[in-house]
Amino acid sequence: MAYRSLLFVPGSRPDRFDKAAGAGADAVCIDLEDAVPPDGKEGARAAAVAALDGRFGLRVNAVGTADGEADLAALSGANPVFVMIPKAASAADVGAVRAATDAPLWPIVESAEGLHAAWEIAAAPGVAGVLFGGADYAADLGCTMEWEPLFHARGVLAAACARAGVELLDVPHLDIADEADLIASTRRIKAMGFTGRACIHPSQIAPVHAVFTPTEAEIARARRVLDAFEAAGGGAALLDGKLVEKPLIRAARRTLEHVGDA
Repeated sequence: MAYRSLLFVPGSRPDRFDKAAGAGADAVCIDLEDAVPPDGKEGARAAAVAALDGRFGLRVNAVGTADGEADLAALSGANPVFVMIPKAASAADVGAVRAATDAPLWPIVESAEGLHAAWEIAAAPGVAGVLFGGADYAADLGCTMEWEPLFHARGVLAAACARAGVELLDVPHLDIADEADLIASTRRIKAMGFTGRACIHPSQIAPVHAVFTPTEAEIARARRVLDAFEAAGGGAALLDGKLVEKPLIRAARRTLEHVGDA
């Protein structure tokens, strides 16, 4: 089942781990990077690794940094659901983490350099999905986080992840109080091909799920499309007077992936 939502929880707040795990997100990621101050890295690392019981992913610090190396060393024998790689700028960055863990990898593309290498990053061995780090990307370019300045990056990432056959999550909506804009912007990224969205507060999970969860009518339609395709022996078919070909089959399968029925 694809991740519609991913909730971050600070590694420096182990008292929040269980609450985050029960908040209803499809995935929960303990954050050792941005959410933890420099003097709290060691304690957060120990708390996070101790909590990796099959419920949590882990965002390590950037590859090549001292904290990043310590994070990867601490993964020996741990059981993260996935490992998130910040500041990913190349497939080599992904490979460095792959050498330390067999867990599925989620590189974060959040710089101009990372976007330039997006096709190679998305297709790197072990990658299950990519997160668009829109805030850091905007800071790198010196642009705002409004829709237009980030449109190109989102389009590149959508194409790269579609080609690689991996998931793509968008940057969290940073204004927790503005649910209307959260819903509107999430609808726009879904239309672009994103498969889900990261969240920074439990209140964002339900609105994100509402956008990315197929309706009963959409599910029924997808099943009918696949049934018609199979009945035609895998060739072109007619359904309700309309031609059913491979692009519609792919869309139907994506719909059912969100309900674990593909």
